[in-house]
Amino acid sequence: MVNVKVLSIKGCQATPPTIELVEAVAKEMNINIDLNVIVIETPEQAQENRFIGSPTVQINGLDIEPASRKIELFGVT
Repeated sequence: MVNVKVLSIKGCQATPPTIELVEAVAKEMNINIDLNVIVIETPEQAQENRFIGSPTVQINGLDIEPASRKIELFGVT
């Protein structure tokens, strides 16, 4: 089982298609996923979840964008 998090802010229009894409890729690759969608509302949640922008996708705790893994500034605007 692969743990997938989609982190977003409320109302982000890119989040629903991102979720659909994650689900479609998992299905196509025959991978079982545990998908968690988390709405980030506070700076504390952003820090705790390493939220860099909406949407953020993490697989087993790592951002899917390798360069983003080095970012240490998180927040909600």
